[in-house]
Amino acid sequence: MELAVILAAGLQDWIDFAVIIAILLLNAGVGWYQEKQAADVVASLRGDIALRATVIRDGVEQDIKAREIVPGDIIVIEEGQVIPADARLICAHDNPDAFAEYRDMHLEEEDEPKDKKAADEDAEDDEPRRHGTTIVACDQSAITGESLAVDNGCKRGKAYAVVTASARYSFVGRTASLVQGAKDQGHFKAIMNSIGTALLVVVVLWILISWIGGFYHHVKLATPMDSSNNLLHYVLILLIVGVPVGLPVVTTTTLAVGAAYLAKEKAIVQKLTAIESLAGVDVLCSDKTGTLTANQLSIRDPYVSEGVDVNWMMAVAALASSHNIKSLDPIDKVTILTLKRYPKAREILEEGWKTEKFLPFDPVSKRITAICTLKGVRYTCAKGAPKAILNISNCSKETSDLFKNKASEFARRGFRSLGVAVKKDDEDWHLLGMLSMFDPPREDTAQTIAEAQFLGLQVKMLTGDALAIAKETCKMLALGTKVFNSERLIHGGLSGTTQHDLVERADGFAEVFPEHKYQVVEMLQQRGHLTAMTGDGVNDAPSLKKSDCGIAVEGASEAAQAAADIVFLAPGLSTIVSAIKIARQIFQRMKAYIQYRIALCLHLEIYLVTSMCIINETLRVDLVVFLALFADLATIAVAYDNAHFEARPVEWQLPKIWIISVTLGALLALATWIMRASLFLPNGGFIQNFGNPQEILFLQISLTENWLIFVTRGGQTWPSWQLVGAIFGVDIIATLFCVFGWLSGPSYETTPRGRANFQDNGRTSIVTAIVIWGYSIAVTIVIAIVYFLMNRISWLDNLGRKSRSRSDTNVENIISSLSKIAIQHEVDAKGGERYYLAPKATDAELDE
Repeated sequence: MELAVILAAGLQDWIDFAVIIAILLLNAGVGWYQEKQAADVVASLRGDIALRATVIRDGVEQDIKAREIVPGDIIVIEEGQVIPADARLICAHDNPDAFAEYRDMHLEEEDEPKDKKAADEDAEDDEPRRHGTTIVACDQSAITGESLAVDNGCKRGKAYAVVTASARYSFVGRTASLVQGAKDQGHFKAIMNSIGTALLVVVVLWILISWIGGFYHHVKLATPMDSSNNLLHYVLILLIVGVPVGLPVVTTTTLAVGAAYLAKEKAIVQKLTAIESLAGVDVLCSDKTGTLTANQLSIRDPYVSEGVDVNWMMAVAALASSHNIKSLDPIDKVTILTLKRYPKAREILEEGWKTEKFLPFDPVSKRITAICTLKGVRYTCAKGAPKAILNISNCSKETSDLFKNKASEFARRGFRSLGVAVKKDDEDWHLLGMLSMFDPPREDTAQTIAEAQFLGLQVKMLTGDALAIAKETCKMLALGTKVFNSERLIHGGLSGTTQHDLVERADGFAEVFPEHKYQVVEMLQQRGHLTAMTGDGVNDAPSLKKSDCGIAVEGASEAAQAAADIVFLAPGLSTIVSAIKIARQIFQRMKAYIQYRIALCLHLEIYLVTSMCIINETLRVDLVVFLALFADLATIAVAYDNAHFEARPVEWQLPKIWIISVTLGALLALATWIMRASLFLPNGGFIQNFGNPQEILFLQISLTENWLIFVTRGGQTWPSWQLVGAIFGVDIIATLFCVFGWLSGPSYETTPRGRANFQDNGRTSIVTAIVIWGYSIAVTIVIAIVYFLMNRISWLDNLGRKSRSRSDTNVENIISSLSKIAIQHEVDAKGGERYYLAPKATDAELDE
């Protein structure tokens, strides 16, 4: 379109020049405004999930936004939080007196001579300069920024640190800014580029044909200047009609407005292209707690070992709970709240306990451990998975069997169970009993799952709970009971195609770790499925990033929110299914507009070029630019249209889109030719009283093109008032153009010569305009019938759809075999080196 501006200026067509500039400014301005409006809606909600940090100011801990941190601030780093800035650790949170030691060490380093510092830095000494205890543990990406704030969270511990660089100037911040500079356009942008490139190639071909036809009619290169019937004007006309400047604007605006619609459903879109991915998702991997269930844990009657006081067991369970009051784990929270039912347990806790060390939940050991003292006696309290607690305790076989049977019974009833044990000084662990917890399914989950299946979604439950609990939950939700534990997935002797088949056909997996979630997503993607993944924890970040659409559920950690494409602020699976419906509606709007726009381009290209070649006539360039302007004005409202959603995952079926668009464009061109040919009749054909061919063609083209959007949008829903109002307003303006003969230009002769008498002043009678409206309505009805019938053809309806369950047995087996071998490096006694392939070490061998 920029080339058209230059060409119009060179031909001194200042009206065309001004209108083309107006079209560019209109598209840019309206696109910017609508995107800003949508962005403001999203930003208002995004503030609710803004990264926050705890700093020490005025001697007290304060919760502030991470962007307000400045170098020199003392911050608190604790498990589950994203590290908000580059910082230097000072001391453990429970040992603030160690700050003096840090200060002395820091002053000592500052007083050290520079030459000694340089020598120390150059020295290759394997021994660290100072030794100390580990006070926090974080992921490698938190230090190097390699994952760009995806997983840069504190894994364990709590400590004070001094900020050395704020977020923007930190290592991660500088790297993230580079990534933002190289914007991820994704699959959607690739589709738009392919359509734009194809339309540009088609325009060049039509320009070549028009020039060949012009040479046969002895058309001049640039003269006469006041006529559109010269070769350069042909180029200008075809560039205007063949390059849809509004295509990227309308589609991007549709996505932005769609993000605002999703924001109203409490879904914050962090990447616009995620809407397209969400619309095409066919497998949803959902966690159980808080998504399928209500996340309202309650402790039922606990199991207590023989000879153990239930109050003592509840007190130990409370001691082995998180000490982070601001962000208590749901299990720890319900454990502490249950103490209301056990007043004697509360009395035990009021005796003056002191926690010396607290180890939060570890997914490897599967337990929480706290070392506490009371009256000089040290107690080690543990709470965790029954199997993990049983492994550390020293009990009889009878007690162990009874404990296992009780855990199985709880699981069959759908209860989660937690074992509790305690160790006094250096004595053996004493098994106290088991807490039974129940998290009921949400009232709407079963109905929502049925609705999701109707939409072509396969819901798979991935949970860390025991297999029996997972199966019982699936029964309650009518989800299907083909649930397997992670051992079956990893160590079940399956490999290659068999392993992929298991993942694809399973209804869920139990006792999963984060790496299992990642593996499930990866295998589903290898089979051609578009996969959405829900998660809430720091450890879920890799699988959220790996999935086609990562979804951070309500209450997710900051690291999970940073990794996700969409963040939900409302709980439950119903919110996710509602978002999928909205995403499919947004996709439908974009697909309808793209079909409409391609058909428009082909309509005018086919008619105008054939008209140039056959009768040596073209539509005046002044009228062509207004056709382009009206088309953009009318369809900008597409973003607000009432669209339907398909009952299956959607995708870009480009072959189908092109076939339908070419057919519609050809039919529109045929309809325009029928009207133009009638004007060669002695009675003027469609002309009633008087008329002008340029204005008649202008009105007919404008009406049929504008109404085409009503065809491509489908008839499942009524169009929005915004779309109807915009198109009706443009139609009235086009009718005024026709009636008053605006920009019709001087009369001219065609080859062959027309027989009817046309108005030299360009005016057209109102009766003729009414006839044109009636004819355009009839054309639109015929095109709508053709469009409906084409969409009913089964082979065309599935044309361009990718297989969502494809398997390549050979490749899958080869990859599986390769994953089990490693390159071994050895150095012999003489210093010789050799590399060879060897079986990869198992986890047990690595632990040894």
